[in-house]
Amino acid sequence: MGKKLVVFMSLLLVTMGCASNVNTSVTEQKNNHESNVVQEEPQEEVSAEEITENTDSEKLEVDKQKQELENLALEVNGKVYDESSQFSEYVTGVKTRLNTEEKVMALTLDACGGENGSGYDEELITFLIENDIKADLFVNARWIDEQYEAFVELAANPLFTIQNHGTEHKPLSVTPRSAWGISSTSSQEEIVEEIMENQMKIFGITGEIPQYFRSGTAFYDDTAVQIAEDLGVQVVNFNVIGDGGATFTNEEVSQEMLKAQPGSIVILHMNQPQSETAEGVEDAVLALLEQGFSFVHLNEFDLE
Repeated sequence: MGKKLVVFMSLLLVTMGCASNVNTSVTEQKNNHESNVVQEEPQEEVSAEEITENTDSEKLEVDKQKQELENLALEVNGKVYDESSQFSEYVTGVKTRLNTEEKVMALTLDACGGENGSGYDEELITFLIENDIKADLFVNARWIDEQYEAFVELAANPLFTIQNHGTEHKPLSVTPRSAWGISSTSSQEEIVEEIMENQMKIFGITGEIPQYFRSGTAFYDDTAVQIAEDLGVQVVNFNVIGDGGATFTNEEVSQEMLKAQPGSIVILHMNQPQSETAEGVEDAVLALLEQGFSFVHLNEFDLE
């Protein structure tokens, strides 16, 4: 969030040349000495008052952004939306690929949280870091609570962006539904809560507001997608199912990822370290790099 202002004082080392000619005049020696002296730039001093002013200014800006998020939630809750007519992973408005024909693709990693979903696949993340592979991390509020230190480290790593995977990991619907045995939200207000509570949580920790949202199970109705867009996030799913909810074998993960085309968005999971996802991703990524693919963040391209 706020950056501390640090004043660095450096010690200036002045190297003086030695006169080799004993007959050099005093004036010449003085000139030689002066020509070898590096003039020290005056250091700009920062007072305690200025530091306090900067800190106060940053805090005011954060408070302002929090208030704007809260106001946005209230505004959207006050809108009237049409009844929904669709409910699936691919309803109108959901983004599933990058709008490009370049040989690029995006890895999106879900961290679902909850009783059976709060692990941390360090092997997978370590591989991505060691090989300089970008990824967008869709993180649930419950996972943040269980893996707080890891979350802070990931958020600070420029290889990764932090995106919103909901507060309670629910499918989004304005009426009661379910997907994969998980009950959905059942009202406009619940949809706003599911998105915005985690949006505020992530902003409060990282100082960054997520641009993208993916619901638990990646199911939505079309009204929920419109509500999400009005809340300032794009709903992002995928066109390559990379690990089948962390149930695929490493061979299956690799086979599925190798089906990627230019502009593909791949879904994977980083919360199941006991799975074979990491192994499959390692094989697939190395093969895709050999094929000339690059890995990019979602925000580097328009989505469609």
